[in-house]
Amino acid sequence: MVRTRIAAAFAIVTLLAPMLSGAAVYSNGSKTTTFDVTVKIIADCTIAASPLDFGQSQGVLATAVNSNTTLQVTCTNTTPYNVGLSAGTTSGSSIASRLMGGTGGNTSTVAFNLNLTAGGGNWGNTQGTDTLSGTGSGAIQSLTVYGVVPAQSTPQPDTYKSTITATIYF
Repeated sequence: MVRTRIAAAFAIVTLLAPMLSGAAVYSNGSKTTTFDVTVKIIADCTIAASPLDFGQSQGVLATAVNSNTTLQVTCTNTTPYNVGLSAGTTSGSSIASRLMGGTGGNTSTVAFNLNLTAGGGNWGNTQGTDTLSGTGSGAIQSLTVYGVVPAQSTPQPDTYKSTITATIYF
């Protein structure tokens, strides 16, 4: 009798188990379908820049002061690009003659250059003329900006600054 009750309870549990677990089992057949999963990748680029610091304790500018910084460019794979640099924010600046202005209220300036290569030509903002070109790989590419403060008459002591805009064309 105990065996019969146990067997009956086991049969009931076995029958109810799929319903209790929330997974019903069907035996009338099945049908399938498919669906597409898509994404469209468009030509795109991002650019980031690090500051360029010629030093915090420069004295007389009797010899050239060199410093480098990097731009981080990320473009979709096979996307061609050009990177340009503006003349800067100091009044009187041009690509050929960039200037940093005094931040302490004086009107003095310090001349500097931003070059495409070490000792190379000025890095400007005219595509095909003085910009740096490349092709995206889908990964970050580091581009070096070569800066130089040439020997010049030394202005009064102050902190000198210009803000450069880096633009990526793609």
